[in-house]
Amino acid sequence: MKVTLITGASSGIGEAFARQLASDGHDLVLVARREKIIHELCDELMLKHKIMAHYIVADLTERNAPDDIFSETEKHGLEVDWLINNAGVGSAGDFATLDAGHELAMIDLNIAALVALTHRYLAPMRERGHGTIINVSSAASFQPIPFMATYAATKAFVSSFSEAIAEENRPYGIRVLTLCPGSTETNFFAASGIDRPIKVKGQQRSEQVVETALKALKSGKSVAVSGFTNLVGALLGRHVPHTITTRAVGKALRGRYQKAEE
Repeated sequence: MKVTLITGASSGIGEAFARQLASDGHDLVLVARREKIIHELCDELMLKHKIMAHYIVADLTERNAPDDIFSETEKHGLEVDWLINNAGVGSAGDFATLDAGHELAMIDLNIAALVALTHRYLAPMRERGHGTIINVSSAASFQPIPFMATYAATKAFVSSFSEAIAEENRPYGIRVLTLCPGSTETNFFAASGIDRPIKVKGQQRSEQVVETALKALKSGKSVAVSGFTNLVGALLGRHVPHTITTRAVGKALRGRYQKAEE
């Protein structure tokens, strides 16, 4: 059975992907830590859209989790035709004062788990000659961001990695999309333990981000920045020297994070 596997599917962009793709007829495998929520979502989508929806409870900060997920899909004969690496977490604050364990767990989740799952499912996709991978990066990936240093760096890795493998796998009929949303109406800040979130006007809804991704796939793009403001920011991040952007962002955020923690 062909399925779409979505990590971080219990809320936010991951849940929006699950709802939209279920309505499009995709059978699903939803991965998240919160069993009750993910179980109820599967039941709802199966009843509403007459699709099959399985769930796997996993903590992707654990290094063996991607192998366990792959083994579970193989055991049940589930052919992962779409892989959406959406699970991620962030942090904000003066790096020297942040919890090192949380920063390292963020690297494990945002980078290591994404790379491991991509590697696991890419080989079977190549054998079949088709497949789709969506790696959820961020508009924060286009420049270093003081006071979100680790998070922005992990997303810079995701974007660089995803754009590279998109080209590597283009001759094999595999689509790889780097999706870069900006500030979105999700529980991202709460889940990341950020008690002084950055307030951004004009936040997008998760459904808008998903719509951007699916349109980008149809048009053959390998990178999609969701939202006009974020697109402008991405262009500036790529073309304005980082010494200028980091100084400006640092000046804007220093009062929020450093002074509050002195």
